Amino acid sequence: MAGGKERKTKPSAAQRQQGGIQFYKSKGQHILKNPMLVQTIVQKAGIKSTDIVLEIGPGTGNLTMKLLDVAKKVIAVELDPRMVLELQRRVQGTSNAIRLQVIQGDVLKTELPYFDVCVANIPYQISSPLTFKLLSHRPIFRCAIIMFQREFAMRLVAKPGENLYCRLSVNTQLLARVSHLLKVGKNNFRPPPKVDSSVVRIEPRNPLPPISFKEWDGMVRLCFNRKNKTLGAIFRTKNILTLLEKNYKTFQALQEACSKPNESTVGDVSILGDPANDSSMEINAGEDQEMDVDDADMQEGASQFKDKILNILQEGNFEDKRSSKLTQDDFLHLLSLFNKAGIHFA
Repeated sequence: MAGGKERKTKPSAAQRQQGGIQFYKSKGQHILKNPMLVQTIVQKAGIKSTDIVLEIGPGTGNLTMKLLDVAKKVIAVELDPRMVLELQRRVQGTSNAIRLQVIQGDVLKTELPYFDVCVANIPYQISSPLTFKLLSHRPIFRCAIIMFQREFAMRLVAKPGENLYCRLSVNTQLLARVSHLLKVGKNNFRPPPKVDSSVVRIEPRNPLPPISFKEWDGMVRLCFNRKNKTLGAIFRTKNILTLLEKNYKTFQALQEACSKPNESTVGDVSILGDPANDSSMEINAGEDQEMDVDDADMQEGASQFKDKILNILQEGNFEDKRSSKLTQDDFLHLLSLFNKAGIHFA
């Protein structure tokens, strides 16, 4: 307000205090208060006395203190300067002070140091970008134990045929073994979030499949655009055929001009977690995506290209299958069939 007395307001229901610190739900600040649950998470992490542990979102340090009991070193990344001061206060004058390194900043914008194990209770709004930032980190870490919003966690671990199986499931499981550890009720937090949570274990695969991640992501995006339609129906649509034919001609021209385009490197793993990064396969939602292409309406070249696509699907027995039922091996096989025929998605 400009002028007059500043109105003093009581902390809202979205704010709570611990040691004078207010927690804000709008910033995803939900502090784990159940000591038994904290101990269980530490045990599930399987931390060795030689391990360097990365903790993301330590808050006031309830989990941090338990991690310091078992790890060689804890590196805590915290955005809120008030929480940073509280962490430093808790270890001041103790033997833990030299084994705790606190990095103040946004974890998504921070270059992460080496670590063996990651333990995190994160703001749920950064779940997807953080997951893929971790999976693109090198050198590869042993495992991550992360608290997610329950529905997001169940999408991560979903299997083919399950209702929550989606592009997130496929991409995460391409890069890592993912398992559900335990459900956490909302009353274990201060302040309590609106929904329950789950703790998930993520173990990066090493080595990764020798594929182009841009190619993979382009194909998987198309397949899950209508995950319950058959692949034959998806790849008959006008927009998709147009895009694939454009990519096909571009790739043919590149092959004539030079060698085969470079395969993906590990650096572009993060593309799999970016919902907005769809530049290689843009589909205009305002156009008729579901319009099947009738051969009678197509020029001869376009009709031949459609036949080429359908022949690939038939070769792998994919024409009548649905994305929601396909396994990792199915998607890898499908991508190899397309690429072998010169069909590319990036």
